[in-house]
Order: sequence, then structure tokens, then C-alpha cells
Amino acid sequence: MKPNLFDQCVTFLRTDNLDRTTQFYEGILELPMVRDQGTCRIYKSCANSYLGFCTHDEAPHAEGIILTLVSDDVARWYQRLKKKGVEITAPPLYNPKYQIYHFFFKDPNDYTLEIQSFDAPLE
Repeated sequence: MKPNLFDQCVTFLRTDNLDRTTQFYEGILELPMVRDQGTCRIYKSCANSYLGFCTHDEAPHAEGIILTLVSDDVARWYQRLKKKGVEITAPPLYNPKYQIYHFFFKDPNDYTLEIQSFDAPLE
């Protein structure tokens, strides 16, 4: 018998500045905080997926990490973030190899974020 799929997914990432991270994820991306654990704050990113930021010394740093947020309205997100002063390296582009439309930007922790849409949904 195959195991069931998981009910939820939380990606935990390290931060040196929880307040600045909160301002970005609540104020800029407007993600709701669902749990404040003092040294960790967890934000709902979609139906059953969450991003958690913690001030732990032993966690890995930002190199090589890309947080991808999937949306059918990449252009609207681009304009919205631009209006809020988020530094975006290039406007949304179509990538024919992966059949996605996307753009990248950084959060206050130097993590790379990507907002993208797929030509064909994952499911």
C-alpha cells in the first residue's frame, strides 16, 4: 500500500533579521503569518504550503536556494512588486526550455525568489 501524500509543506529558512523579513513577507508579498514562535515565523504561501523563517545559527545560508511562487498572473505580480520598490533584475520573460513565464528578485535575507507560471499546470 502506498503512503498518502503529506497534508502540508513548510520550508524553513534562516534569517538574521526577523523583523525585516516580516516587513517583506507581510508588507510586500502580503502573505498572512499563521504562527509566531518567537524565533520563527510561519507564513501561508498557498493552500497547504508555508514558508517559515527562523533565527537559528546552525541553518544553511541563502546560496543556491530559490523560492518559487506559482501564479497565473506573473505580470500583475511584477507590477505590484515594482510599485512597492522591490528591486527586480529583469522584467518577466518566457523560458521556452522549461515552458514557464517568470522573473526573479531578492528578499531581505538575500534569498532569490521567483514568480512563475507554467504553460501546463503541474496537476
